[in-house]
Order: sequence, then C-alpha cells, then structure tokens
Amino acid sequence: MTGAPADRDQVGAAVGRARRGDRDALRTLYLLYANPVYGYVNSIVHDHYAAEDITQQVFAKLLDAISGYDDRGTPFIAWLLRLARNAAIDHLRARRTLPLDEVPERTAPALDGHEHLDELRSALAELPAEQREVVVLRHLAGLTPAEIATRTGRSESAVHGLHHRGRRALRAGLARRDAAPHIALRAA
Repeated sequence: MTGAPADRDQVGAAVGRARRGDRDALRTLYLLYANPVYGYVNSIVHDHYAAEDITQQVFAKLLDAISGYDDRGTPFIAWLLRLARNAAIDHLRARRTLPLDEVPERTAPALDGHEHLDELRSALAELPAEQREVVVLRHLAGLTPAEIATRTGRSESAVHGLHHRGRRALRAGLARRDAAPHIALRAA
C-alpha cells in the first residue's frame, strides 16, 4: 500500500462490488494490495521475477476466488495473503520437482541497490519461520499485531515477542553482513 491502510468500509465496498463482477473494484483492490502481496510472496519465493508473476496470478484469479471470501471479522488482506501464500507454495513445489545437475551461478554482478536487498533477503531467510512471518506481515504487509495474531492463531503478546526477537535477530544478521542501516546519533 502506498499510503495509510485502507479503510475497512472502503475495502468492504470494493469487495462487494468485485463479487458482482465490477472490474473497477478489482482494480481498486489491486492498487490497495499489490505491494503487500508482492512483498509477502517475495519473502517466500526469494525471486523478484517469480514474485511478480505470482502476484499477477493471484489478482488475475481474484475475480473467481473472491466469492470464497467471507468477512467474519478477518481482514480482507489476511484472506488475500493466504491466497498469495498458497500460490507461492504451489510455485515452490512445482519448481522443486525439476532436478538440477549443478546450481546456476550469477552471470552478472548485483547492482549496488540490489546488494542491500540481497543482504536483507539473506538475513530474513536466517530467521526462524515464525519470526520471519511476523516481521514480514508487520513491515511488508502492514498488518497490526492484532491482525497478525488473528491470521496466525497466536496471542497478541506472542506476536509482539516474535516481532521483537525477529527484529533484533534481523538487525544482528544485517550487522554481520555490514548492511545494517546507519543511524546518526544526535548530541544530547
């Protein structure tokens, strides 16, 4: 999402219109949620191009799939991220069945801006799955701790603990790679 999280009423109205086949409503949902879906999928597949393709597939199938969304207090984004997660896992399963004789090497050096992104991905990959999921849902999908608790079936205090430990471990992993953000200290 580019700005503040979408108003629940706005999303509910767009979902209702999309269920009736309104393509403008689907476009609205895409504009609201394409970035968080892409970020979440990319954290699973660790491949920028595959994440873009999977994100497009999720939204292409949304017109048919949206009839399965039932708002029982679960935010639409949580339901949409579950669809995205399933699509990402399907992608990984399909890719896993192809045997490789050897691991392909990078043919071109990474760009400066991409090096930091690669370091972030590597540091995220080192986190335990529970911490990584909470950090990604909080910072890439923009969910609140309460929404993450609902989505993952954990208590809100457990989500806070996982988030705190995940951020601390992520910071340490980035520091080991000399890729941690540099913060200027102010004189007191």
